[in-house]
Amino acid sequence: MAASAGAQTIAFLGLGHMGAPMARNLVAAGHRVVGFDVVPAALDAAKALGIPTAADALEAVRGADVVLTMFPSGKHLLDAYCGAADDGLLAAAMPGTLFLDCSTINVEEARDAAERALAAGHRAVDAPVSGGVVGAEAGSLTFMVGASEDDFAAVEPLLAIMGRRSVHCGGNGAGQAAKICNNLILGISMIGVSEAFVLGEKLGLTHQALFDVASAASGQCWALTANCPVPGPVPASPANRDYRPGFAGALMAKDLNLAMNALTSHGVAARMGPLAAQIYDTFAAEGGAGRDFSGIITDIRDRSAAGTGPGDEAAPTDAANQRKDNA
Repeated sequence: MAASAGAQTIAFLGLGHMGAPMARNLVAAGHRVVGFDVVPAALDAAKALGIPTAADALEAVRGADVVLTMFPSGKHLLDAYCGAADDGLLAAAMPGTLFLDCSTINVEEARDAAERALAAGHRAVDAPVSGGVVGAEAGSLTFMVGASEDDFAAVEPLLAIMGRRSVHCGGNGAGQAAKICNNLILGISMIGVSEAFVLGEKLGLTHQALFDVASAASGQCWALTANCPVPGPVPASPANRDYRPGFAGALMAKDLNLAMNALTSHGVAARMGPLAAQIYDTFAAEGGAGRDFSGIITDIRDRSAAGTGPGDEAAPTDAANQRKDNA
């Protein structure tokens, strides 16, 4: 883990499965962290990890050099920034505070949040992460960053504590754009890898034989070589732990829905993305929400055993229908 370039006061808001270990790594590097989470259990867990906490978000933000947010949605972020009557985080923070958002949200929401922060006299960076809970705990995350050159330089030492790699993708919102494009690739590829393994089982191939071929041939991809959906070939993959996440199915469904919003609003003639989003919507709704997203192979295997063949797509879930209604 890299050392801090200089101790700062950091308000860390959102101390869930990802946020708590990220905050702990900042504390270990010598920064003064003041955390808060609206979920009492998360707040208690953070305290047990040695993370100092505040009574509320506004208390955490007052006097902070950096306000780092890790929220479930763009609505949560915008509501927190502005409050009920301009009494939110932007109003409570010192002038020139650096607002660093590590949530995964819609690109337009990220740009809106940045505009509001800048208009209030602050600095704004969006830096969604890749690497899951394991990466957060190990300090090995990848950050996709949307910011000005100066703000990227200012925040990079903090990101180096929480992760191994930070990529400056462009101006505000570009980090979110890179994140949803990356996870669009990931969701589609995991379905393809999983279908190939189920087909291999039907054809009499062992998992190891298929892995040995595909991992060294044109089928090579991260979904296969790092997060292999069958136990055995990659001992560290969630498949060896009964699909404990990792990166949960509910989060993949969320990220694919964000990608679908962007595909629709920008007129991209996508086919695989919408189908992948529909598949993960159904997976999450039917028991896969808390399992690793590679557990989609069990859904494919079950549907195969039930006689569901190619072209027999699952009916769109409420989430998919809602997305279409909002398009």
